Amino acid sequence: MASVKQFQVTFDCAEPERVARFWCEVLGYVVPSPPDGFATWDEYERTLPPEEQGASFVCSDPTGVGPRMYFQRVPEGKVVKNRVHLCVRAGTGLVGDERLATLQAEAERLIALGAVRQRVMPADGVNESCIVMQDIEGNEFCLD
Repeated sequence: MASVKQFQVTFDCAEPERVARFWCEVLGYVVPSPPDGFATWDEYERTLPPEEQGASFVCSDPTGVGPRMYFQRVPEGKVVKNRVHLCVRAGTGLVGDERLATLQAEAERLIALGAVRQRVMPADGVNESCIVMQDIEGNEFCLD
């Protein structure tokens, strides 16, 4: 039986570079170097046919541990709740008020980047607190 060693997370979006750069800030990811022979991604993009310019963008974990993130332009907008979402682990190992304060501080940082806070889900005796957010194109994610 084969085992998966790596995977990529793909986002459908209207503005791939804008959304990718948002997630770089959220996760501490980086934009990889442009292809060989090009000084910048803009220089590379100008070599593509007009319909392919700005059609996709990538960011990756500089440590090589996390998955590559791929952002592709699609014509339709987001209509319903995501079936899959990212959980950004900002409060790992923390509980109670300390956890919630840490999550609130991270939420404020992300709101300054364009994210939207949807709701706080307080600890309920079984699960610790988390905050439901949306990225700059409305994709749901959690701070937990």
